[in-house]
This record gives sequence, C-alpha cells and structure tokens, in this order.
Amino acid sequence: MPALKKRFGQHFLRDPFVLARIAQACAQAPGEHTIEIGPGDGALTAHLLERLDTLHVVEIDRDLIAALKQRFAGNRVVVHEADALRLDLCGLVSGRLRVVGNLPYNISSPLIFRFLDEPCIAGMVFLLQKEVVDRLAAPPGGRDYGRLSVMVQARCEVTPLFTVASGAFVPPPAVESRLVALQPRPSQIPSTDTALFGAIVARAFSQRRKMLRQSLRGYFQDEDWRALAIDPTRRPETLTVTEFAALAAHARGQA
Repeated sequence: MPALKKRFGQHFLRDPFVLARIAQACAQAPGEHTIEIGPGDGALTAHLLERLDTLHVVEIDRDLIAALKQRFAGNRVVVHEADALRLDLCGLVSGRLRVVGNLPYNISSPLIFRFLDEPCIAGMVFLLQKEVVDRLAAPPGGRDYGRLSVMVQARCEVTPLFTVASGAFVPPPAVESRLVALQPRPSQIPSTDTALFGAIVARAFSQRRKMLRQSLRGYFQDEDWRALAIDPTRRPETLTVTEFAALAAHARGQA
C-alpha cells in the first residue's frame, strides 16, 4: 500500500463488497463520461472499469499518479494530475459527466460547492463523512439543517444510499461514512439571484441562534417581512429552500 499523506486526508477503501456497491451506484447513461475524484491507489477505479469503457481520474498526489499510470497502463484510464478544487471539470471532456469519489473529509464541503457550479455534471455519487450526508439531506427544523443543506437542495435531489463502517478503510477513520447520490435538477434560484441567495443563506446561518430580524437586518426591514409573509422572529433552520429563494428575490427587487 502506498504511504499515506495526512495533508491529503487519505483513507483507502479496502472492502471489496463496498467497492462493488459504489460502482453499481455510478451507472452512466449513453453519451456520458465518468470522472473519479481522488482515486488513491485505484481500488474503486478497478471496480468502475468493470462497468465502463473509459474512465477519467483526478489525483493530486504525484506518488499515487505514477502508481495509477502503471497499474492502468493503456487508454481506458485517463489520469489528470490536478487539484479538484481548482480544476475545470467541464473542460476535461465534451458532454455530460458523472462524478464519483471517496472524498477527503477535510475538503468535502468545498468540493461539493465547487461542483454545484459545473453545468456539465449529470450526477454525483460521493462517499462522505456520515455527518456531512446527514446535513446534505436534512429537512428544515433540525440542527443538521444548515447552509450546506439549503445550498445543495436548491439545485440537487439528495439521496443517501448506505453507511460504510470505519473498518472498511485503511487506516480506519474516526467516523462512519455514507454514500450519497446528488442528482442536479433545475435550480430553484434564478441566475440573477444566485450570489444574493448564497450571501443571505450564509449570513442567516452564521448567526443561527438569532431571529431572522436580527441576523438579516442589513437586508430586510419590518415592511419587507410583512410583504414576504415571513415571521421575522423565526430562526434560519425553520425556513424552507423555497422561502430562502423568496428572500433573495425580494432583496434583489429592493436593490
């Protein structure tokens, strides 16, 4: 096994049954391409290749890149040496993309936010920390519901699939993992409101224990709350994605 590098948050998945189940969840449609983020030493890559003609992989660790090119010599695996946080996925290949990966826990949320802005993505399947998946899928009203929930649910259907115990990894992480499918759908947020929507959601949840009247004071006055028919004494975790979208639309109209 290659040497682990803590700065990349590496935990290599080893359970063949789990690897096979992940590959099964990553079926692509005709004309689509699949990209694996962070293939590591290629354990999942090998299972994906049982179902795909070609596969693109994105890896940042140069030592792993050399091993991947040696293990998958030929033209079925295209290895891209890059940081997925900075890579233009849509520029890699033409057509729609399916993205799969066992994402490092320390950058999983920034990666997901990054991929939400990629218009070519047809679907995503990620193995994440269980707590992150709980936040992605959380309905309004609970402590798991927050900025990540709202931003992702505004543009994707979130489907948790199955849980993976820490013993399936080498070395075992301190937490359980869960596979999740993110299926892009037409955004509830018009493109003209995207930046404002993100700013309002971020501001609201940065002070989630405060009432909306306080946390969003710079955006809305009493007359705005009356026009929106939203009680300003509510807290952000009680608002639906649709209500946050209405806040952004109203704020833009007042600008």
